[in-house]
Amino acid sequence: MLQTIEMINNAVNNFVWGVPAMVCIIGVGLFLSLRTRFLQIRKFPYAIKTTLGRMFRKREASDGAMTPFQAVCTALAATVGTGNIAGVAGAIAIGGPGAVFWMWISALLGMCTKFSEVTLAVHFRERNARGDLVGGPMYYIKNGLSKYWQWLAVAFSAFGVLTVFGTGNATQVNTITTAINSALLNYNVISDSAVNLSNIIMGITIAVLVGLVLLGGVKRIGSVAEKLVPFMAVFYIILALGVVLLNIENVPRVLYSIVYGAFNPSAVTGGVVGGFFLSVQKGVSRGIFSNEAGLGTGSIAHACADTQKPVKQGFFGIFEVFTDTILICTLTALVILCSGVPVSYGSAAGAELTILGFTSTYGNWVSIFTAVAMCCFAFSTIIGWGLYGARCIEFLFSSRVIKPFMVVYSLVAILGATVDLGLLWSIAETFNGLMSIPNLIALFLLSGTVVRLVKEYFSTEGKDA
Repeated sequence: MLQTIEMINNAVNNFVWGVPAMVCIIGVGLFLSLRTRFLQIRKFPYAIKTTLGRMFRKREASDGAMTPFQAVCTALAATVGTGNIAGVAGAIAIGGPGAVFWMWISALLGMCTKFSEVTLAVHFRERNARGDLVGGPMYYIKNGLSKYWQWLAVAFSAFGVLTVFGTGNATQVNTITTAINSALLNYNVISDSAVNLSNIIMGITIAVLVGLVLLGGVKRIGSVAEKLVPFMAVFYIILALGVVLLNIENVPRVLYSIVYGAFNPSAVTGGVVGGFFLSVQKGVSRGIFSNEAGLGTGSIAHACADTQKPVKQGFFGIFEVFTDTILICTLTALVILCSGVPVSYGSAAGAELTILGFTSTYGNWVSIFTAVAMCCFAFSTIIGWGLYGARCIEFLFSSRVIKPFMVVYSLVAILGATVDLGLLWSIAETFNGLMSIPNLIALFLLSGTVVRLVKEYFSTEGKDA
């Protein structure tokens, strides 16, 4: 039975994350970029000025809402996760250094995709029965498209609920336990026989912490995110920049291998990675998996922002993809490639390759700090996806199911800490990809609304940009 499920899932997964899906995601990003005249490039300085300028402005949000900064931190909490550490390593190992170049290309187009998602989410959002601001793909489908397209909203929400327990929770908890156990074993704090007990303790602890945050509502989620995300991002960036600076002489060679390897992967990897399309696929898929542009999930958090200007909040979508992929994912790639650690091209790799890049430069002591970084990344992802799951299940049923969902979602952390995830991870990844299909259709159909909102904004508020 399990073998049959695995075969079916692999077939669907290969299609969802295969070449046709990559073409659709890149195609919609290019289509939106053309319709907005590459807004993400033309208005990039304005986007950075608008987002960074608002980040340091202290203000309180109205009831049932977050400040714009809390909203972007919550979205970043879900996107800046283990994909930035393990995902990039996997892309390089399987697709060669050139995969990083295609990751940049997908991010460049993804900036416009995410800008459109956030803008539409704020424009078409509602207030639920509890007075909270709610929005996202299911709401811009419901309120922006005709009744003939409403099934897309239901499909997105259903796939979202099925995804969060695996992608957003169990696999992230597994990352936390692996990182902590590796550090403890490295310093002989625990023995191999004590790992199972350690996993149970960590699973229960994480379940309690997740429950305390999520059951506190959007304000508590936003409050935790705005403190955790800047800390973990700056902490990781400083560690990574240190590796790059200590190996600065390798940077020109690495950059050359990234650009040249994008078109001639076999020349850079010694013939091990010979497929041009494999390099493109791994770069694009890992980039999308990290920044979620095209999946629509991040817009659910942005819809909670206490703002009346959809386009202005949309610029946070550009900032988010830039921070996640262009900045953090690129630094991870440089840590691996500049440090000179051996990469087994053609075979799977994960977080251990990134950690090796740090330890080979700083020494084994840094494993403690990389474990802390990975724990912060994974925990923030659990919190962000908890909000996404709550909004999806609320759309399907009602706000009365939110608290029971939060309790069940929190308890899944214990499962993630104590069992072999195997098939669960693969199935969750498939549903994650399936979420993109209704969202991409909606973005294509609502592209005219995005163009109209942008024109209206820059004819008044942003005319000086």
